[in-house]
Amino acid sequence: MATAVLFEPEITYSRPLEAKIALVTGASRGIGRAIAVELAERGATVVINFRNSFAHAEELRDNIQNSGGESHLLQGDISDRQEARRVVHELIDMYGRLDILVNNAGITRDKSIRKMTDEDWLEVIETNLNSMFYCTSAAIPAMIEQKYGRIVNIASFSGQAGNFGQANYAASKGGIIAFTKVLALELAKYNITANVIAPGFTLTDMLATVPEDILEQIKARVPLRRFAKPEEIAKAAAFLICDGDYITGQQININGGLYM
Repeated sequence: MATAVLFEPEITYSRPLEAKIALVTGASRGIGRAIAVELAERGATVVINFRNSFAHAEELRDNIQNSGGESHLLQGDISDRQEARRVVHELIDMYGRLDILVNNAGITRDKSIRKMTDEDWLEVIETNLNSMFYCTSAAIPAMIEQKYGRIVNIASFSGQAGNFGQANYAASKGGIIAFTKVLALELAKYNITANVIAPGFTLTDMLATVPEDILEQIKARVPLRRFAKPEEIAKAAAFLICDGDYITGQQININGGLYM
C-alpha cells in the first residue's frame, strides 16, 4: 500500500513594509525605540531621530542592522522649527520619499499649576506638540506627491482624562489628539491616514524616577494592575501602519483600562 507523503507548507515571514521609509522621532529610548524595532522587523527602513542620546541611538541602529534590518540616524532638536524641517527634508533628499511618520518625541516637566513656570510650560509644548506640527508639515508634500502616507502620533491618556501635576503635558497631548483629527480630514483624499495612540503608564524612563511607593499607588488605579510594555504600544503602531488602510482620525487607547 502506498504511503501518503505529507508536505509541510513553507513558512514565510511577512515583511509588509519592505521598501517603505519610516521616520520615528525621539526614537533612541522607550516607546520610540520599540516602534523603531517593530517597524524594522516588518521590513521598513527606519530613520532614528534623536536629540542628545547618541549612544542609545547608535546602539539601536546597530541592533536593527545586526538583525538584518535597515536603519540610519538623523540627529536634530525637533522642538526647533528649522531643525525639525531640516531632519525631514534631509531624509527625503536621502531616500526620495517618506512613507511613515511616527511623531513620538515627548518630555515631562511635572508640577502643579501654581508652581509651573513659563519655561516648564513652553518646553513641554514645544517638544511634544510644536515638533509634531513642524515634522508633519514638512512631510506632507512628499506624501501627497506619492499618494501614500501613514502618520501615527503618540499622545497619552493624560490628554484625554487629565492628570494631576501635568497641565503642560496634558495640554500638549490633548492638542495632538485634536490636531490629528483635522489632519485625517484634510489628507484622506491623498491616501494618507493619521491616527493617535494614547498610552497609559508605560515602563519607560519617565517612570524610572518615580518612587516605588508612588508606582504602587499608580498601579492600583489600573484595572489590569500592571504598566504597559513599550512593545505593546509598538504593535499597535505597526497595526495602524500595516493593516489600518481604512482607519483614520482614530485613537487607540492602550492603558490597561485606566481610561475608557
